[in-house]
Amino acid sequence: MFSMKKILQNKTKTAATSQRSKAIAHPIQYAIVPKDLAGHIFQVTLHVATPDAEGQRFSLPAWIPGSYMVREFARNIISIRAHSDGKKVALKKLDKDSWQAAPCTGTLTLEYEVYAWDLSVRAAHLDQSHAFFNGTSVFLRVLGQESVSHVVDIQKADDESCKAWRVATSLPELKAKRYGFGSYIAENYDALIDHPVEMGTFALASFEAFGVQHDFVVTGKAPNLDLPRITADLKKICETQIAFFEPRSKRAPMDRYVFMTMVVGEGYGGLEHRASTALVCSRNDLPVQHQAEMSDAYRNFLGLCSHEYFHTWNVKRIKPAAFADYDLQKENYTSLLWLFEGFTSYYDDLMLVRANVIDESAYLKLISKTVNAVTRGSGRSKQSVAESSFDAWTKYYRQDENSPNAIVNYYTKGSLVALGLDLTIRAETGGKKSLDDVMRALWVAYGRDFYQKALSGKQQGLPENQIEALIEQVTGLKLKRFFDRYVRGTEDLPLDALYADFGVTLADKRSAAKPGLGVRVVRDGNDVKLANVHEGRAAHRAGLSAGDILIAINGLRVGPADAADGLNSALARYTVGTTLQIHAFRRDELFTVDARLQADDVPALQFAVADEVKAGGKRKPAYALQAYRPSLMKGRKA
Repeated sequence: MFSMKKILQNKTKTAATSQRSKAIAHPIQYAIVPKDLAGHIFQVTLHVATPDAEGQRFSLPAWIPGSYMVREFARNIISIRAHSDGKKVALKKLDKDSWQAAPCTGTLTLEYEVYAWDLSVRAAHLDQSHAFFNGTSVFLRVLGQESVSHVVDIQKADDESCKAWRVATSLPELKAKRYGFGSYIAENYDALIDHPVEMGTFALASFEAFGVQHDFVVTGKAPNLDLPRITADLKKICETQIAFFEPRSKRAPMDRYVFMTMVVGEGYGGLEHRASTALVCSRNDLPVQHQAEMSDAYRNFLGLCSHEYFHTWNVKRIKPAAFADYDLQKENYTSLLWLFEGFTSYYDDLMLVRANVIDESAYLKLISKTVNAVTRGSGRSKQSVAESSFDAWTKYYRQDENSPNAIVNYYTKGSLVALGLDLTIRAETGGKKSLDDVMRALWVAYGRDFYQKALSGKQQGLPENQIEALIEQVTGLKLKRFFDRYVRGTEDLPLDALYADFGVTLADKRSAAKPGLGVRVVRDGNDVKLANVHEGRAAHRAGLSAGDILIAINGLRVGPADAADGLNSALARYTVGTTLQIHAFRRDELFTVDARLQADDVPALQFAVADEVKAGGKRKPAYALQAYRPSLMKGRKA
C-alpha cells in the first residue's frame, strides 16, 4: 500500500511529465496581449521548451515578404528580458535585430514589449479602436527551430473598452473558437508570420467560393456599408480566379480565406498572404446601401482585392527562386518582380471583366490609365522592368522627387508587358494559346504543391533565367526579340498595333494647344508646391526644382485652392510659346525665373472598342474575344 505522501509525489511527478510532454508537443509558444492601448504597446511572451545548449539565439525579421524594403522592425522592441526556472537569464544583443540568451536548462522564457503605431498593412498598430499585427513585427524567430510547430495565444486586452473585441485571422485554431481569443497554431515560423491578426469590433460578412469559406472583415467607421454587394462581387472574382488556375477541379489552394480591411479617411494599399490579405482603403471606396452605380473608387477597391487574391497563386506559391526560402534579415534580390507583380497587375483588372463585375469599356479605361501613367515618366527610357525589379529595395520602395525621371514602375510597366505578351501570343497562335496557358504552366510546375514540398525542404522557385524558355515551350513561339526590347530593354510596347487585331482602337486626346510647365504639384497649406519636375520640360529648362513653392505668375498669385486646378487656371490665360515670369520660394529664398510654356505633356491616350465591332459590322478574328471572356469561345474555331 502506498502512503499518501508517495501518492502526492507520484501525482506531482505525473503532472510535471504531462506539462513537459505538452511543451515538447508545441516547443515554441507565444502569448500576445494589447498591454497599453493609449501607449500602443503589445506585450509578447515567448516560451522555448528546449533552448540551444550553447545559448539560444533570436532575431526579428528586418522586412516583410511582399513589401521589398528593409524596415528594421526590431527598432520597435522597447524592452526585452529573459528568465528560466524563475531565474534571470542574461541577453546579449548581437546586432540590430538579433539577441542571444546565456545557456540555461529548462524552458527559456522571453518577455518583450513592442511599440505598434504604424497604420499600414506592413507592420503593427494598436489603439483604443483596434489592434492589428503582422507576425514579422511581433514574433521573434527562434533560430534553429523554425521548422517546428509554433503556437500563439492571442489574449484580450485588460480594458473595458475591449470587452466586445473579436479576433480575425486565417491562422488555424488550436484551442480557440473562430473569431475568438485563445490559442492558434502554425506549422512552422514561415507560416506563423504569414497570417496577420486583427482584433476589434469589426463588421463581418462571409461567402463561399467553390466550397471554401471567405470572410470579409471591416475595421473602422463605414456607415451604411453595403456588405451584401461587396461579398457578391468578391464571390464572382474569387471563383473566377480559382477556376482560372484549376479549371477542372475548381480547387482553391487554401481551406479558408480572409479579407481584412481597414477603413480610413484617405488610404489605399494591400499586402498578400497565403490565406488572407490585409487591406487599407478610403471610406468612400466602399459602396453604401442603395448605391446602384459602380463608382471609380469602388472599382479600384475591387481591383485591389483582385490583385491581392491573385497573389494567393502568383507570389505566395509560384515564387522566384530568391523567395523560395526567404532570408528575412537582408534584401533578397530578383529581377522577376515585373512578372510576379506586373502580371498580377495585369490579371487583377482582367479578372473583373471575366467575372462580369465590369464591362470591356470600363476595362479599357483602366488600361488607358495605366498606359498614361507609364508614359508620363521619362525614367521608363532609362531603366528596364528587369532592372527595376532588382532595384526595388533601393529605388522603387525609396522613391523621391526625381523618381519619375529615373525609374520605371515594375507594377504598371510589368502589366503592360503582360498585356503585350498576351496579345502577341494570341495573335501569333491564332487564339490557340495565351498568357493564361503560361500562368497555369507556372502553377503546375512551381506553385500547386509549394507548401507541401516546403515541409520536406524540397520547395523550389522559378529560376531567374527560365521564364523566357518556359513561355516559348508553352506557346511554341520564339520571344527573344520581345524580351530584349520590352523586358531587358526600355522600349515602349506598341499596344496600338498589338490591339489592332482585337477590335480595339487608340486615340490621343491630348490637346497641342493646352499650355503646360511639365510639373506635378501638390497643395502645401495655402501654397502650390512642385512635387515633381519632369526633365526637359518648361519648368526644368527654366530652373525650377521639386520642392519649390510657386508664388506668382506674371505678378498674379498662384492658388490657393486645389493645387493642380490653381496652376491650370493660371496657365489657361496664356498660349503655348508664351514666356512667363514666375516668382517662387526655394527654402526661405525668393527667386524669379522666366519659363517658356510648352504644349501640355500629360499623356491622354484612350483605348476603346472599335465602332464597327460595337455596331456588329466587320468581324475581328474570333480569338479577339478570348482576351476578355474565354467562355465566348466555346464551340468556335480560332
